[in-house]
Amino acid sequence: MNDRKATTTWPELAEGLYAFLTGRGASIEYTFENMQVWVPSSTGHEATSAQWKLNGTLRIRTAEPA
Repeated sequence: MNDRKATTTWPELAEGLYAFLTGRGASIEYTFENMQVWVPSSTGHEATSAQWKLNGTLRIRTAEPA
């Protein structure tokens, strides 16, 4: 019997993948080219947003404790 819950959202998938890889000393790298993200100031429908521009590389490295 499989007691694991099915992954249903992108954040769940990302969290599960990160947890799996960090136990193996993995390195995760993301490269962005002119990516634009609108970040809301609050959760309401009328919330204003700020535009963030990402252009470059974000590296996340993990290692198991010695």
